[in-house]
Amino acid sequence: MTRAPLGQTLALWLLAGALLPAADLPLYVFDNGTGRGVLSYDDQAELAKRTGYAGIFYSGTKDIPQVLAAHQKRGLKLVGIYTGMNVADSKPGYDPGLPNAIQQLKGSGALITFTINGKSEQGDAIALPVLREVADLAAAAGLQVALYPHYGFHVARIEDALRLISKAGRPNVGLVFNLCHWLRTGDEANMSQRMKEALPHTRLVSVNGADHEGDWDKLIQPLDRGSFDVRGFVKAFRDLGYHGPFGLQCYNVPGDREENLVRSMKAWRAF
Repeated sequence: MTRAPLGQTLALWLLAGALLPAADLPLYVFDNGTGRGVLSYDDQAELAKRTGYAGIFYSGTKDIPQVLAAHQKRGLKLVGIYTGMNVADSKPGYDPGLPNAIQQLKGSGALITFTINGKSEQGDAIALPVLREVADLAAAAGLQVALYPHYGFHVARIEDALRLISKAGRPNVGLVFNLCHWLRTGDEANMSQRMKEALPHTRLVSVNGADHEGDWDKLIQPLDRGSFDVRGFVKAFRDLGYHGPFGLQCYNVPGDREENLVRSMKAWRAF
């Protein structure tokens, strides 16, 4: 593992106000902010621990035992894994590694977050049998599935996820409320209504600094940047009675990885 020079590390600690263990309202971090594909699982978990995060949201179905071990060694929690399907595939289905990953995650409480990508006039009809099968696999392991609305996908909006949840008829299927993807749909004027509709089904809320509109460089920033009131967004969810996890989205955020994490954690604790 390559560590920052001592002077730089001390400066980061001072910037963060001498980071303490995870806050009373813990914040998790997506692995696109901890060095996915660059750092080892141990180094990513160590980075999350060092900067005050409660654990990592992991992309993929591979190496689950190693990911879990890296978390458990440091008293962290693997909050969930990210996978999905594409309704436009010739044989739409889930990642072949998912059933084994679900078994390896049994007892961990990790979410199986699930995107539904692609375009098809029969998208719902194609997706539902796959979603139900994933939900049944997860239920047998005591796990929850959370649809992950992603701009440009078949399930792109909160309303899309709610429609599929209703059709699926599986009590362990919920959703992720993604701040950046929700802003990208231009739905900010309906924030209060959308939160109330989503609340009974929300299993994870993703946050990040953001402006009110723009491309991803505007909609995904460290938490101490951007004009959107993220503190108000978090408070609104909490006031409605949401007690689930929050995760920091870091997709394509430029700059030093550790400094970005420290800045976001300092902003989170200031909330």
